Amino acid sequence: MIPNRIIGKASFAALVVGALLSLPQATFAAPRNGAGAVAMEDESPAANAVTAKLNKKQYQNVKVGVENGVVTLSGTVDLYEYKADADKVAHKVKGITAVRNEIQVAGPEVPDQQLKDKLVEKLQYDRVGYGQIWQAISLDVHDGVVTLGGHARTDVDKDSALALVSTYPGVKDVTDDIQVDPVSFMDDQIRVKVAHAVYSFPMLQQYAIDPAKPIRISVQNGNVELYGVVRTQSEKDAAYIQANAVPGVFSVKNYLQVANQSDEKPKGN
Repeated sequence: MIPNRIIGKASFAALVVGALLSLPQATFAAPRNGAGAVAMEDESPAANAVTAKLNKKQYQNVKVGVENGVVTLSGTVDLYEYKADADKVAHKVKGITAVRNEIQVAGPEVPDQQLKDKLVEKLQYDRVGYGQIWQAISLDVHDGVVTLGGHARTDVDKDSALALVSTYPGVKDVTDDIQVDPVSFMDDQIRVKVAHAVYSFPMLQQYAIDPAKPIRISVQNGNVELYGVVRTQSEKDAAYIQANAVPGVFSVKNYLQVANQSDEKPKGN
């Protein structure tokens, strides 16, 4: 015969086990310590791997879930740069076939026009001394989403512009529509010749003084495009004439804007 005290202890132990088993499974998930802790929505090997890669302070509010090789990133970060980097990190994890990036950028709210003005100013001085007159990158902002377009001479120039915008507080997302001009020895020669023709013309020499406000020159397979802002219509016309006179140039499109005037149809075909 089993003593009553033993039966009592066994009943109590069974009661405790039953109560524990009735609790949600999440209760037993071991919390991750440290400033860079990332919450997991499941504990699959792939989810563990992604979470380990994102174990940094900037991702502390990011959540990771994986289903059938597709990782879903959610939560918040302070800069768009961190959202983009989290996406890249997740793509590199073994077993991950796709990334659904639902991370929200929760940094400061900056009015679109104010954000645009600041970013344009920074882009104007980006890569000064590395042929900035060959960069013709455009920028627009809508609800914190920055769209970059226009032309970059090289992939390095494009990446520099994207990095500059991605790290600026207030940017919620970035759309990359920048075109990199084709690699061509002939085009490089035309760039130099067009720059010499434009900047050696007396009326236009002033635009070589401020590195942030040059007449920008883009060349694609012998076709020249001019960008920037000039003071008068005469200066705009002179730039077109000088560029069009360069040997080897197939066509010139004049996208130069005249200060304090509305946009005009570009001169040239």
